[in-house]
Amino acid sequence: MTRLLSCSWYPLLTISAVSAFFALLSGGASPLMAAYLPIIVTGFTIVVLEQCFPENPSWCPRLADVKADVAYMALIQVFLPRVMVPVAVILLAGWIHGTSQLTLWPHDWPVLVQIILMVLLVDFMRYWLHRACHHFQPLWRLHEVHHSPDILYTLNVSRFHPLEKVLHFIFDSVPFLILGVAPEVLAGYFLLYSVNGFFQHSNLKLHYGWLNYIVASAETHRWHHARDPKTASCNFSNTTIIWDLVFATWSLTGKIPADEIGITDRGYPKGFRAQLLMPFRRRDGAPT
Repeated sequence: MTRLLSCSWYPLLTISAVSAFFALLSGGASPLMAAYLPIIVTGFTIVVLEQCFPENPSWCPRLADVKADVAYMALIQVFLPRVMVPVAVILLAGWIHGTSQLTLWPHDWPVLVQIILMVLLVDFMRYWLHRACHHFQPLWRLHEVHHSPDILYTLNVSRFHPLEKVLHFIFDSVPFLILGVAPEVLAGYFLLYSVNGFFQHSNLKLHYGWLNYIVASAETHRWHHARDPKTASCNFSNTTIIWDLVFATWSLTGKIPADEIGITDRGYPKGFRAQLLMPFRRRDGAPT
């Protein structure tokens, strides 16, 4: 029974979230509301499920972990994007207005197809950004914040330095604002990115099977969070796993041991404010 459930959580909750998104849109909800409600419900559900069906019982967050991750979620994942979007629109408005750039996007395609196209394009750009973050020291210092937890659970999906979040925004929002992509398409992308991210970092017992070759799964992503830099140099994709397959960085070798998550610097601070300052402190360290 547990095996059946572990195979069902991801497709069941993802399909439910997407269905709810389109139902809310059809009912007249704003794209923002249509995305946020299923994201919140799905995230809460995964948090509850990982308490009942944990992949590793030792991946139990401490109070300090939860406080830091809630701060990251509120300030970096929710507040910061709400600031960056209007700023980007204002800065780009003059260039966008009246240009032919808007004709490059297939606005007449079905919304779901446009969302899938956006997922693939964002994943391609974010794939190379992610690899760069693991190769170049200045970028690694920012990205190291994300790899700093020595456990995996749902809420640490939000743990990104704000400067790295700005880089994400440049790749997953700015080009599509320039192209005039419809709000419901942007919201649909955000929905898939968020739901998949919650699963990806969760401590929920999951078996993806053949989906490991389509989506950036928890089973593959856990290996990317390995403490050993050589082991972690794989599975860079964001929502799908397609680009790891194309560029031969896909890997899945069973289950990662519970004590092999994190970074080599075991003295890395755990608190929110301390982590924001760490990229600017002079110290030794190498990208994974």
